[in-house]
Amino acid sequence: MSKVRLPRTLKTFAWISFLLNVLIIATGGAVRLTGSGLGCSEWPLCTPGSLVPTAEQSYHSLIEFGNRTISGPLLIVAIVVVVLTWRIRAQRRDLSVLSWLVLSLVLVQAFVGGVVVWVDLAAVLVGFHYIVSLIIVGIAAAYVYLMHVPAGPRVRVVPKGYAILSHISTLGMAVLIVMGVLTTANGPHSGDENVVRNGFDASILAHLHAWPGYITGVLLVALMLWAVTKKLPTAKWSIALALLVFVQILVGLYQARNGLPALVVGVHMVLAALSVATMTASILSLKRPVAVTAPAESASVIAD
Repeated sequence: MSKVRLPRTLKTFAWISFLLNVLIIATGGAVRLTGSGLGCSEWPLCTPGSLVPTAEQSYHSLIEFGNRTISGPLLIVAIVVVVLTWRIRAQRRDLSVLSWLVLSLVLVQAFVGGVVVWVDLAAVLVGFHYIVSLIIVGIAAAYVYLMHVPAGPRVRVVPKGYAILSHISTLGMAVLIVMGVLTTANGPHSGDENVVRNGFDASILAHLHAWPGYITGVLLVALMLWAVTKKLPTAKWSIALALLVFVQILVGLYQARNGLPALVVGVHMVLAALSVATMTASILSLKRPVAVTAPAESASVIAD
């Protein structure tokens, strides 16, 4: 097991990378929720001949440009994390791979963002843009989690049934997110007010989005109770995840019954990102490095 000590600078930039990727989801949500998707009509310029918004433009351009502005620091930080991780790649290949994945997907997002503008905010691409952002958040969260854990072989520290139920819950969350994206893509907050919908009935999609949420919520409560009563090492993450998804469900119900207020929808989008991050940490906590796991505990757990 590798005991290489990570530089404090690396840890700091890893956290900044995670937070910026959550922040850009919030600002991207603001773009969609205010109908500012075409506030900057060009990409990478804001308008023909101007990188920044001009005085003649409305506040929509400032919102869209503000979202684009975050992409710069986000990319720079991703590069810094790759460079700093490269220095310890021999001992922490896992972190090196994750850092490259984040950087690669950030570059993909920049390209997709440009295409979204070029095609006048096609709802399918806007939804894809959001899902990729969630994937990046998950990978960045995995990096932050693993940088606090020694490298080396890992062993399961929970019963097999608990691990299986955890992965089923992850699948449930994935379905929940996809259905949420489809629902939003056909509702009033898909992007620009003139965006072409996918042709689905948003009210039906709202119900199809809700049911995976209820099912996933029940599964997460079951995992929480299991972890707490059996005093599993995943208890703190299962509690955090169950509470976060419970709040997410309440926010979803409120927005559905109150005409989808923009601010609440934005909160819903950010909570989804935090849920993905917490789920990532929860899944990673199912295993620990061999040297950290007590032999007796390890043997009893694996036997389940």
